[in-house]
Amino acid sequence: MKKYILTLCTVLTLGLTSCDDFLDRPQLDKVEDNKNFWRNGADFRMYSIDFYPWFFTGYNTGYGVNYTPLRGYTFNDDVVSGEGIQSNFITTVPNSLGVAVDPDKLADQAWYAEYNGEKWNFGWVRKANIMLQRTEDYKANLTEEEYKHWTAVARFFRAYAYYNLVISFGDVPYFDKPVSETEPDVFFKDRDKREVVMDHVYDDLKYAIDNAVALDNGSTQYVNKSVIAGLASRIMLFEGTWQKYHNLSAERAKKYLEFCQEASEVIMKTKKYACSKDFRSIFGSNDLKGHPEVIFYRHYAPAMATHAIASYSNGEEGQPGANLNLIKSFICTDGRVYKNSTVSNVTDFNLATLAKTRDPRFEATFFNFPNKKSQTMLYADKFISRLGASYWNNVANRPNEFGSSNNVNDAPIIRYAEVLLNWIEAKAELAESYSGTAITQEDLDLSINAIRNRPLDAEAIANGVQKTAPLMLNALPTDPDRDTDVSALIWEIRRERRMEFVYEHTRLLDIKRWKKLQYMDNTKNPDTMYGTWVNFSLDLPEYLAKSYEGKLTVRKADGTEVVYNGTNKAEMVGFYKVMNVQPRQEFTDKVYLSPVGKTEINDYKTYGYTLTQTEPWK
Repeated sequence: MKKYILTLCTVLTLGLTSCDDFLDRPQLDKVEDNKNFWRNGADFRMYSIDFYPWFFTGYNTGYGVNYTPLRGYTFNDDVVSGEGIQSNFITTVPNSLGVAVDPDKLADQAWYAEYNGEKWNFGWVRKANIMLQRTEDYKANLTEEEYKHWTAVARFFRAYAYYNLVISFGDVPYFDKPVSETEPDVFFKDRDKREVVMDHVYDDLKYAIDNAVALDNGSTQYVNKSVIAGLASRIMLFEGTWQKYHNLSAERAKKYLEFCQEASEVIMKTKKYACSKDFRSIFGSNDLKGHPEVIFYRHYAPAMATHAIASYSNGEEGQPGANLNLIKSFICTDGRVYKNSTVSNVTDFNLATLAKTRDPRFEATFFNFPNKKSQTMLYADKFISRLGASYWNNVANRPNEFGSSNNVNDAPIIRYAEVLLNWIEAKAELAESYSGTAITQEDLDLSINAIRNRPLDAEAIANGVQKTAPLMLNALPTDPDRDTDVSALIWEIRRERRMEFVYEHTRLLDIKRWKKLQYMDNTKNPDTMYGTWVNFSLDLPEYLAKSYEGKLTVRKADGTEVVYNGTNKAEMVGFYKVMNVQPRQEFTDKVYLSPVGKTEINDYKTYGYTLTQTEPWK
């Protein structure tokens, strides 16, 4: 049993001390799990802080990329992952997908980029269950309000931990209390069905919203009712649409979507939030306190923590590039798709023109000129202030805060725009499939049109940016590229999400829950391997060198490709084809869920138990 304790406890357990209890004296730099610690609500708050760096990663710290925008969320159909073969899904069962780490350093572990979720690791579940158990053990030390609040916080983190696991693996073993190594039948239990786990998640989130306080300790920087409601909105939208589009349970789809709507309305009814500041202010500000659109954020300061995400937006550092497929998805300022828009010069894909003819979020997300530091020549400067981005060609005078890992701009964790888009999508799905109330123009005005009506900042106005016309229920855009299995309204709601959340946490999870991973098939969707429109003679003449002969390729508007041969410089105008680009490997529907590693299955076998392989991977 010693091997069992030493190897598996790091994967499946997390307490307040290490797995081996051999210290004679308590450590001064750790919370100790004993009766002398759990004295009051402040101690429960201190314990809960360990969850924050992992669950509310924001821009991470230093050069960390776990769960970060721009550097982490690049595995989807929006982004070219690099030159050569595009990054692939896992297509064979790996040796291991578990995580064995110091139980006190779970937040240092690698995340699972291909699934936007956890690896096979239940440490966070155990930590939440310990907290929940201690609210019962030391209930006498808490007021009734404190008891309910800290129980709510513990149940919220348990729900969030299971959501991350279900994203990756579907069915997972569900634990509702801390498990001891002396309980092997429980410790080594096989998976519970996804529906069972997500029903528990549903119950935990319901309780958490109903019992968490509006502000913990009078601060917005701790988990509170609005934080929980915002993430419940996200989680329930994911699972409700997964249940629908993966043909699982109509009853559960309806149940979860109704909860998404309900959780969103908890925030909407407060009247505390509004899309009343410009888009860039959400991502480049050094202090998001009081921002009308930010429900929860991670604060950075030189003496506390810094990050590098703004540096990867500064025009000098390299970054994976957004592709032509994403460019074409942006709606035009008249509210129509570019193929039938009446906006002048709408078929001109020059970046400066796109900034004027497309939704303002295009100009607020990307430079309005080609930049070779992006692998598609389309460079994102969304996650830095306008000032920071202005030093792209003046690096010598760039302030330190915009370089290296010295960035101090705050990271939004939960945005009001996401809540509004979750709400309108859930309402539309309920209306179309589950006898919900029909969508009205007022619904669109409260959500999509409120987002489109954000004010423009001075630089956007100087660049000729205009607000996009409102989405009208009686005149929805006609998109010849719309999937035939999706209504025009839901198609436009999905487009709105794509424009709003470029390089953020949503895109891969969105196309997974809609059962649309085929969008990532580069062969079927070749625009995913092309970049922006470039006139190389004017924009990037250094690419018209002998070393690029036979390599540099552009695609004209009519679809024909031109390869640079040293004598056709004038012809090198068109959509840039990423150098040496090749499609990712073929994949099947089994990649909607991850397999469990061979090691994890064999660990169970060693002790006479069975861990079932993920259903599509058996």
